Amino acid sequence: MKAAVLQEMGRSRPYIESKPLIIEDVALEPPGPGELLLRIKATGLCHSDLSVINGDRPRPVPMVLGHEAAGEVVECGYGVTDLKPGDQVVLSFVPSCGACVPCMEGRPGLCEPAAKANLTGTLLSGAKRLSRPKEPLFHHLGVSAFAEYAVVSRRSAVKVDKSLPAQEAALFGCAVMTGVGAVVNTAKVSAGCNVAVVGLGGVGLCALLAANAVGAAKIVAIDTNPSKLTVAAGLGATHTVLAGADTVSEVRDLTGGGADFSFEMASSVPALKLAYDVTRRGGTTVTASLPHPTQQLSISPAQLVAEERTLKGSYVGSCVPMRDIPRYIALYQQGKLTINKLLSETVGLEELNEAFDRLADGKSIRQVMVVG
Repeated sequence: MKAAVLQEMGRSRPYIESKPLIIEDVALEPPGPGELLLRIKATGLCHSDLSVINGDRPRPVPMVLGHEAAGEVVECGYGVTDLKPGDQVVLSFVPSCGACVPCMEGRPGLCEPAAKANLTGTLLSGAKRLSRPKEPLFHHLGVSAFAEYAVVSRRSAVKVDKSLPAQEAALFGCAVMTGVGAVVNTAKVSAGCNVAVVGLGGVGLCALLAANAVGAAKIVAIDTNPSKLTVAAGLGATHTVLAGADTVSEVRDLTGGGADFSFEMASSVPALKLAYDVTRRGGTTVTASLPHPTQQLSISPAQLVAEERTLKGSYVGSCVPMRDIPRYIALYQQGKLTINKLLSETVGLEELNEAFDRLADGKSIRQVMVVG
């Protein structure tokens, strides 16, 4: 099959010239026990992929990227009896073993065997099913969906309605889970609260949609890109603020002292500091971003205590994918989460390098690779 292989991280921009992703023929083994062979139908281009390309999230290479995807079951490995060929699935980039302490606590996004497998570039079983002559290829987050086919753990797949277009279904595997889940699960925003969202990419706009859906009173959208503020206004933001020197005072004025809940989705430490600074006394700041691991945030412990502030991380939107993906799809189908409005354009496998240039430049919200 054809797949996009990242040979090395950190190549210079523009990617259309340096070509970090090489489209080549690779071998894919059949599914092992508890695994699935999928025909990939659509894969979203996410900042998490870009962060591996540019080196912000170090991963073993060579690796087949792509983690936000929808596909069709082609073959079920031994022991998989609840799915069949022809079923449509959305892939979760953190499989759940179901047996470790976080999984048993209902926090599958923190699954310990999955964290190890994702870090070392294998499937949940520890296997690598991808290769090219004389060397194996690593899996990206157990998915590796910038390809025509993928072998994944059954525990990475959630069955969804086949009538849902694949390019829309794919977004529920990362952008929707992460953004909506941060609002609904991690922060548990209630109706009437004031919300600020810093960083208006696909994940940030999903958080904005969720804040609107749960009945937030004021939703302040913040970004350095004016065009994204226009998009946010069309998706339910009550106020938009172009990030700059006066942002903190402007947001505090708009919200009567600061947001009850602020969400940082820009993968930037300065953006996280901004989100923290626009949060009111007693409020909660949530980040779902993953900047380079060497970057550090400095805050005042005295302020944290005296103002009873909360600073929380949110991974996979604190979701239980088997529960939450169908729920969020139902909300979309009811018109309460207009996820389809986030789709910027569709691209082919051969266009990925150019598409990641657009993503890096902030010229797109969510591009989706479709396989013909």
